[in-house]
Amino acid sequence: MPEGDTVWLATKRLHDALAGAELVRSDFRVPRLATADLTGRTVTESIARGKHLLTRISGGLTLHTHLRMDGAWRVFPTGQPWRGGPAFQIRVVLSTARYDAVGYRLPVVELVRTADEARVVGHLGPDLLGDDWSADEAERRLRADPDRELGDALLDQRNLAGIGNMYMTELCFLAGVSPWTPVAAVPDLRAIVDDAHRLLRLGVETGRQVTTGDPRPGRQHWVYGRGRRPCRRCGTPVRAAEIGAPPQARLTYWCPTCQPRPA
Repeated sequence: MPEGDTVWLATKRLHDALAGAELVRSDFRVPRLATADLTGRTVTESIARGKHLLTRISGGLTLHTHLRMDGAWRVFPTGQPWRGGPAFQIRVVLSTARYDAVGYRLPVVELVRTADEARVVGHLGPDLLGDDWSADEAERRLRADPDRELGDALLDQRNLAGIGNMYMTELCFLAGVSPWTPVAAVPDLRAIVDDAHRLLRLGVETGRQVTTGDPRPGRQHWVYGRGRRPCRRCGTPVRAAEIGAPPQARLTYWCPTCQPRPA
């Protein structure tokens, strides 16, 4: 699942291409919006809210999309071939005189009144990349369920919005605790919250998701994706297991030496 910085950057590309321009074409390839037509309306802005994309359109409408596991927005200059997947994977096309914005494999596509955006994003916790970011509120929400496993709590967008499986895994490593540690047993929960904010901001600023400080290929992460390979810190083989209950379970990685699981 894309991380919050990936979604933020995708939203910025949409905003830069579409904001302030009139739509000369809209094509919704999802059944309930098959007859919707936004031609002639102006895109006012695109913003990210956690992992949700909100594209606001004149007349009081918002296009709400979510990438989930493998959705993507691609932007192409008018006349350039579209390269993002086969045509049957396209769910939305928004075109201006200069650009085509094409949404591939989007599992969530809906039009809502801009005044009703809270219906689709109002449940989210503080946005790690938003103007409303509050570390105090994020920490408060995490502590509200002290027996919950840390990894599961960090992935819950109602606590803080923007963390995906990769950042969750790396944050736990940086804190020296396993993802299965109860929130109440985490020595410094605030440091994890602050690290989350720092790393996602760095991802937006650099366009790279680096947690080790080393941007070279294959060296960006401490344990994520390194199952059975040596821990970068101590050399112990990294382990992998699922965290959370199906169908929301996620495969996570940890070093049993640097991050011992609670008994």
